[in-house]
Amino acid sequence: MKNEQQTVFVGVSGGVDSSVAALLLKQQGYNVVGAFIKTWQPDFIECTWREERRDAMRVCAHLDIPFITIDAEKEYKEKVGEYMIEEYRKGRTPNPDVMCNKEVKFGVFLQKARELGADFIATGHYARRREESDQMQLLKGIDTKKDQSYFLWTLTQGQLAYILFPIGDLPKNHVRKLAKESGLFTSEKKDSQGVCFLGEIDMKEFLSHYINPAQGHVLNIFGEVIGKHNGALLFTYGERHGFEITQKGSDDKALYVVDKNIRNNTITVSSNLSDRKTFDNVQEIQIEQTVWNHPIEFGKKYSASLRYNQEPVECTIQRGQHNTAMVTFKDNQDTFSPGQSIVVYKGEQCVGGGIIV
Repeated sequence: MKNEQQTVFVGVSGGVDSSVAALLLKQQGYNVVGAFIKTWQPDFIECTWREERRDAMRVCAHLDIPFITIDAEKEYKEKVGEYMIEEYRKGRTPNPDVMCNKEVKFGVFLQKARELGADFIATGHYARRREESDQMQLLKGIDTKKDQSYFLWTLTQGQLAYILFPIGDLPKNHVRKLAKESGLFTSEKKDSQGVCFLGEIDMKEFLSHYINPAQGHVLNIFGEVIGKHNGALLFTYGERHGFEITQKGSDDKALYVVDKNIRNNTITVSSNLSDRKTFDNVQEIQIEQTVWNHPIEFGKKYSASLRYNQEPVECTIQRGQHNTAMVTFKDNQDTFSPGQSIVVYKGEQCVGGGIIV
């Protein structure tokens, strides 16, 4: 009876995860409303939101729940799209999915849903929420291969109080099974890929419409010119595609970007990621814009991931000034980029994180 008196707005995208999230909440007795979040798509990208919205409507019709559209186009363009472009201009590598969650799904959507009378919002993220000692804990999803807690580190206690993750306790194959048993057409629908809401686009192609890259030199670790590229701004550390090698070496090992010089428009490549020279001490990495949804014990051992799906590695954290912190790892780290996120864990609990300076 308690659930029947509570309204949940579910962010429905037309995919299997959000449709099963809505299904489960309805079965649990909540008053469920399906909400499609309309975001921004540049003119040069094939428009897909209308198809996605139609699929979301089909899901809601099948589940016999109300359907609404929440327009977040302006906020997405300004706070996700323009942020992403500006970060690349600075030579950094942003994480638009983190910003999309912060500004759109758990920003605009949460705010508008609450204004419309929702007690909670819910999404199809593979993560879990648990209340313990009057504190909300953000936990990894049960399915370790699908866990999305890495993208949710910006969530605060105030936000977590109003968020549900209905499928976080389920493995992906069981989610598809539930969809099939319930007659949802999304049971066979492929998972979406690429940048949050922009879809499967080539990032260099996307950025070329906003940044005018110039052809530059590819260097080896000795500073010798061995190839060419179409703009140092467009590359991230550890990347192994998108440049042309014209001076072949004695072996055919894969080459990775280990350094880039925005001023000189050059990138340096090597077959060994440990040749990276951008940072003198890669055991200590500074982060900014930190958010801690649980009290941090500075100097205590935690674990942290520097990229999505990376096994967390042991670290300690020291408080900095103005929402900064220093993360010190037990071992050297060689695959990280300014603009990306470091997400901190205490066992299976995500306690927060920050953006690499």
